[in-house]
Amino acid sequence: MIQVNLTVDYEGKFYTTNVITSRDTSDEEVMQLAISQVEQQWKE
Repeated sequence: MIQVNLTVDYEGKFYTTNVITSRDTSDEEVMQLAISQVEQQWKE
């Protein structure tokens, strides 16, 4: 498992989030996980 730190542009603002995933996860999957985390956190 590795921790990846990403900055995500969500609704015109930038958010930094961490994704913990396996080493063989593709870059696209890691980015989608990060976007999902930010959306869940800020969705009301």
